Amino acid sequence: MDEAAAIRAIWEPLGLPGLVDVHTHFMPRRVMDKVWQYFDAAGPLVGRTWPITYRTDEAERLRTLRSFGVRAFTSLVYPHKPDMAAWLNQWAAQFASTTPDCLATATFYPEPGAAEYVTAALEGGARVFKAHVQVGGYDPTDPLLDPVWGVVAEAGTPVVIHCGSGPQPGPHTGPGPVAAVLARHPGLRLVVAHMGMPEYGEFLDLAESYPEVRLDTTMAFTPFVEEDHPFPPSERPRLLALGDRILFGSDFPNIPYGYLEAMRVLTEVPGVDDDWLRGVFHDNAARLFGLGATAS
Repeated sequence: MDEAAAIRAIWEPLGLPGLVDVHTHFMPRRVMDKVWQYFDAAGPLVGRTWPITYRTDEAERLRTLRSFGVRAFTSLVYPHKPDMAAWLNQWAAQFASTTPDCLATATFYPEPGAAEYVTAALEGGARVFKAHVQVGGYDPTDPLLDPVWGVVAEAGTPVVIHCGSGPQPGPHTGPGPVAAVLARHPGLRLVVAHMGMPEYGEFLDLAESYPEVRLDTTMAFTPFVEEDHPFPPSERPRLLALGDRILFGSDFPNIPYGYLEAMRVLTEVPGVDDDWLRGVFHDNAARLFGLGATAS
């Protein structure tokens, strides 16, 4: 059985119209090349090699996702310095306009004018934002971001935020800064990437405290992550109880293993049932993004 058939053999018996992957990356070519160069050299940073499993051209990557049955996905772009977010947003808007199964994505950075270009992105149809606290090296509580959080919260637009301290901590990663942001903007629809790895318990706390906080499964439970940042068995009951706010994410194409593994490990978490899997692989994200119950 080839990879696409094996992946479909997981979700089709659940009666789903397809998969929704909230954590995929499509970027301008020169930016993606730099990201891949980073991962190529990441061995000394994370203590192991990090091969890019789906290192193909953009058209082939789109064909791959569609062959898996992914009906909606993101183009998570993120800046690492000022004067970068606005043009990334322009690229992502154009990409979404020619890629109807991509949820129009945007991003931001703590800089003057951020609230204005975030507002412009929303008016242009952005349906999800990406915030990368680790790569950006910024504090989520930076005063320059406060109006951004306010605009995004008012719009009800989800933000996929990499704020946990894995695989490497940054100066502002961890649950503390995010908790402070949520205290000011409790209605923010944050989707905590990687389930907050490795501070799983603390981010589950935030999800329990704030009904609009969600977590994505990106890399969670895979052998690659479990070796250094295992999900605590004691937290499984809370994970299962929050099943309506857990969203599937893969980190495609930048994963050091196959897409099938990212899905299979979720089916093997003790205690999960078909209802939980249906929610995670499709229904929770479809509800969040208003995708409806059937493929378009």
